[in-house]
Amino acid sequence: MLPLAPGPIAKLYSCGITPYDSAHLGHAYVYLVFDVLARRLDDLGHDARVVRNVTDVDDDLLRKARELGVHYLDLAAKEIAKFDRDMALLNLRPVYAEPRATSAIPEILSLIDAAITNGHAYLAGGSVYFDVSSFASFGAVSHYDRATMLELASVHGGNPDDPHKRDPLDFVLWQPSLPDEPAWESLWGPGRPGWHIECSALALRELGESLDVHGGGRDLVFPHHECETAQSESVTGKPFVSHWLHVGLVGLDGIKMSKSLGNLVFVDTLVDRSEPAAVRLALLDHHYRTDWEWTDPLLDAGVERLALWRASVDGSPSSVLDDVRAALDDDLATPDALVAVDAAARAGASVREAADLLGVSL
Repeated sequence: MLPLAPGPIAKLYSCGITPYDSAHLGHAYVYLVFDVLARRLDDLGHDARVVRNVTDVDDDLLRKARELGVHYLDLAAKEIAKFDRDMALLNLRPVYAEPRATSAIPEILSLIDAAITNGHAYLAGGSVYFDVSSFASFGAVSHYDRATMLELASVHGGNPDDPHKRDPLDFVLWQPSLPDEPAWESLWGPGRPGWHIECSALALRELGESLDVHGGGRDLVFPHHECETAQSESVTGKPFVSHWLHVGLVGLDGIKMSKSLGNLVFVDTLVDRSEPAAVRLALLDHHYRTDWEWTDPLLDAGVERLALWRASVDGSPSSVLDDVRAALDDDLATPDALVAVDAAARAGASVREAADLLGVSL
């Protein structure tokens, strides 16, 4: 892998929440990883600009609003406020932009029109689909074989059995809305955007045609990030992403945390039991590439570590800040960074600057 080498402005895009229910610890972990990366890029002298979208028109959100009998944007506003509060509790810095999908309808329509004009999309059965056969490198993000892609498309709402598709892997760019769903006028009839085109439109609008880092949970590799890349590059003709950052999944009781399963841990619940800085430390004690499972002893360890660091806030000078920088530069090895600060604290060295770089308030 080539080293990350952004220009003066480092352009980072993180796939954000679909605000139909409370964001859980797995979501928080993804955004914490991006926060640490942005802090280190700023430390290196870059202007790290993190864009984290909000998917405020989506099948799940519309279904939940229908079940609750509320307007979908009212439900979204309620959950966004809770999410922003939780991220602030974990000391995540405000992102450069947190745009909503509904804010980008004009850009979405322009992208779809360009994809059709370029021969990469087609209208069938009232929907507009992206033609994956028109994009030679489809699959280059995930490196999955066709059978795996079909399986994942089915799991993640890709509807491979849609009879209007030329290929089961083709994906929706625009679709008719149900009678009780929001709809916008378009050249292809009133409707709403598909999931993938929303992120492409927001990323291109906020950060330009090529991103330094893009990512989210590793379950977004396919179909979401694969499809984003195909539709973006088919329109711009330029590489969409230099580096993908896919974060491991957080589990509970042996199963990935999932809103559908209800096996969730929430930031506000943990903060009720301890200081937010201890929760942040508990999360940072895992490498972002790995899947891991939340257990209560992790929070206890975070509390102990925070006490150790605070006992050495005003200690003697040391090289621990350089040690933390080296760990972060080694593929964001946050567990190694924590170990380095532990050692410095036990030796009576000052760890304040190192803790600040990791976003831990002492």
